Amino acid sequence: MVDYHAANNQSSGGPPTYMEQENDWDRDMLLDPAWEKQQRKTFTAWCNSHLRKSGTQIENIEEDFRDGLKLMLLLEVISGERLPKPERGKMRVHKINNVNKALDFIASKGVKLVSIGAEEIVDGNAKMTLGMIWTIILRFAIQDISVEETSAKEGLLLWCQRKTAPYKNVNVQNFHISWKDGLAFNALIHRHRPDLIDYDSLRKDDPVTNLNNAFEVAEKHLDIPKMLDAEDIVNTARPDEKAIMTYVSSFYHAFSGAQKAETAANRICKVLAVNQENEQMMEDYEKLASELLEWIRRTIPWLENRTQEKTMNDMQAKQEDFRDYRRVHKPPKVQEKCQLEISFNTLQTKLRLNNRPAFMPSEGRMVSDINGAWHTLEGAEKGYEEWILSEIRRLERLEHLAEKFHQKAAIHESWTDGKEAMLTQKDYETSTLSEVKALLRKHEAFESDLAAHQDRVEQIAAIAQELNELDYYDSASVNARCQKICDQWDSLGALTQSRKESLERTEKQLESIDELYLEYAKRAAPFNNWMEGAMEDLQDMFIVHNIEEIQGLITAHEQFKSTLPEANKEREAIQAIQSEVQKIAQSNGIKLGSANPYTTITPESIDNKWAKAMDMVPQRDKALQEELNKQNNNDSLRAKFATQANTVGAYIQAKMEEIGRISIEMNGTLEDQLTSLKDYQKSIMSYMPEINTLEGYHQLIQEALIFDNQYTSYTMEHLRVGWEQLLTTIARTINEVENQILTRDAKGISQEQLFEYRASFNHFDKDHGGTLQAEEFKACLISLGYDVENDKQGDSEFARIMGIVDPNGSGAVTFQAFIDFMSRETTDTDTADQVIASFKILAADKTFITADELRRELPPDQAEYCIARMAPYTGPDAVPGALDYMSFSTALYGESDL
Repeated sequence: MVDYHAANNQSSGGPPTYMEQENDWDRDMLLDPAWEKQQRKTFTAWCNSHLRKSGTQIENIEEDFRDGLKLMLLLEVISGERLPKPERGKMRVHKINNVNKALDFIASKGVKLVSIGAEEIVDGNAKMTLGMIWTIILRFAIQDISVEETSAKEGLLLWCQRKTAPYKNVNVQNFHISWKDGLAFNALIHRHRPDLIDYDSLRKDDPVTNLNNAFEVAEKHLDIPKMLDAEDIVNTARPDEKAIMTYVSSFYHAFSGAQKAETAANRICKVLAVNQENEQMMEDYEKLASELLEWIRRTIPWLENRTQEKTMNDMQAKQEDFRDYRRVHKPPKVQEKCQLEISFNTLQTKLRLNNRPAFMPSEGRMVSDINGAWHTLEGAEKGYEEWILSEIRRLERLEHLAEKFHQKAAIHESWTDGKEAMLTQKDYETSTLSEVKALLRKHEAFESDLAAHQDRVEQIAAIAQELNELDYYDSASVNARCQKICDQWDSLGALTQSRKESLERTEKQLESIDELYLEYAKRAAPFNNWMEGAMEDLQDMFIVHNIEEIQGLITAHEQFKSTLPEANKEREAIQAIQSEVQKIAQSNGIKLGSANPYTTITPESIDNKWAKAMDMVPQRDKALQEELNKQNNNDSLRAKFATQANTVGAYIQAKMEEIGRISIEMNGTLEDQLTSLKDYQKSIMSYMPEINTLEGYHQLIQEALIFDNQYTSYTMEHLRVGWEQLLTTIARTINEVENQILTRDAKGISQEQLFEYRASFNHFDKDHGGTLQAEEFKACLISLGYDVENDKQGDSEFARIMGIVDPNGSGAVTFQAFIDFMSRETTDTDTADQVIASFKILAADKTFITADELRRELPPDQAEYCIARMAPYTGPDAVPGALDYMSFSTALYGESDL
């Protein structure tokens, strides 16, 4: 037979041709005629599965295709194309022409037909007719099968192997022996429709039952006609390969729609998984931000509370609570704030990488809002610490003043005890002239004593006034005592004046007076008052804050001691007056009274007070020396703190400058940079013991009530803030590199591209500040080939790009924004159109989708996610329960609202 369609031959160097397969078929027929029976059944059933779509079928494959009419109809059904109009005549020539039209159509599809002519088909040649049908099956049912870059027979075999791999007793290696026990057919059905097959109930040693089960289920539920009998396969040593391939290809085409749906569902699952993860991160951010802001909101009123305490112990308890806040409560919140900022940056990076709109936190929960609240917290914290220290100073001063007040008041009250009774007595009315004169002189001495006590009364009033001004908690009792002293003092003044006037009225009658007694009284009274003042000073409480103040007290004390010899001379002179009195009395035989009529101050009391004062001097020396030692110790604490603070301050400043250089000059891969930065972070954290040492010194200084330090300009608050800024800067730099890794991996950017981006960015970052100003960024874009020159079109393009990299309009472009823009320009991501196309496949090309379809095609959680968020579909073709997947898909990418 002549090669009827030689014009369609393929080159000899190409892949195997259909003719080569036909030759295999020809030899097979010669080897085992029983295969012809299998092929007849299979091919007839396959043809009828298509012809029935046009309302016809064949009974005898070699007879019913002889006139070419049903052959042309079959080709039209399986190709979906129209063939030339057939000839309706009954003559042989009409039939040959119709068959030739069919063969021409087959050849036009790239099929090489060898040894098959229209005459053999018209003559009913069964062998040629089966060969032609096999060629059609190969071309239209098997050729387009493609699995993992393999096609046709190899693709179909690979598809079968992939689908049946999980099933026991199934090992598909060919299209003959591997299918004899029927398990492979059942496995294919169970893999796609597990509800139709109870696979575990099948037995390998019962092939007929297995085959009949698969064929009946396929015919009843999958619309795959029964093409073979189980006995035909079981009773043949090697079933016909072409018959099995034809049968299996029907299973492939029946399940190919499910494969597309699975692919579409996978795409949607991927997109939804990204969206769900992003939403979870948003919820976590909102929750953490709310909790941190709530903690700040609760803490600030506590720090702003200025309720004053009554005692030093109560105030020091407040100070200890504040230290606990600094050591225990605040550090975890510092970490939370840092983690919150890192989470926000990571979320924004993921949203950009997945082509999603940027995340805008709820009102009042922006990172800037949290930073503002944190700044307010730290301001309140600083103010609270300063207030505590000032209150401690105030209470210390108050306690000292209160003790001094009560001491002076007690001395004064002791002195005034009995004075009113003395001033109100009428003893002068029955006294002699000498006694009256004595009373008058005594009264003058009392007036001198009263005047000397005026300073003490004024001091008591001044101390009470100061206690009131400093808001002393027990001011009421102080005021009452002070008022009582003042009232008594006024009464003493009035009584003194009244007694003086009474004595002066009788003075004319009294002339005799003992001058020596008078002189003694006049000199003894101020000396006694001086001794009382000296003893009061020696017992006086003192409070100092530095060496200079204690040295001033020591100097004053030394000056006081230098006056003691002169005072002792005065004491001896006073005692000599009393001796002279005794001498005169003895020499003149005068009987003296039991006491000096002009004063109650006896020589014995003067000597006793002098001895007591001399005992107080070394005690005062000891107290002053102990305070000097304390101030020397305090000065040593200041020096230790200053040495450590100066070292830590210089370290923090150096590391801040160093991390600034590292963030600009980092080399190597991003992973190497990340490793280096984390190692660097560990090295910084290893310095923590130095910070703790400094905190220890600071606590000792506060416990010692040291409020100044001339050896250093650093404060603990300043160093704490610097240390926290250093840790935060390192964490931010690490997070920036991690986000660059995310960008590189998600966008497929090579390491060389990242180096190129970094080099370009650093080149135009003239001030090494980590950002590009607008003009610097424009120069960088021009160097990379972007048309943003200074013309109308260039300015418009530059404004568009700035809107992408600087959405907030700050006028500066960060390196992360620069990488995001370059990666967006050079890579591709999922789009809303792709997601819409995937939903359209699941919806069977409808413009809407139903909840049942979503639950059937998607995992339960993601199906319910879509159902809860999709709006009802309102198009003209809507059905009850229809959902709008188009608006949902665009909303995922920020092109509309959910």
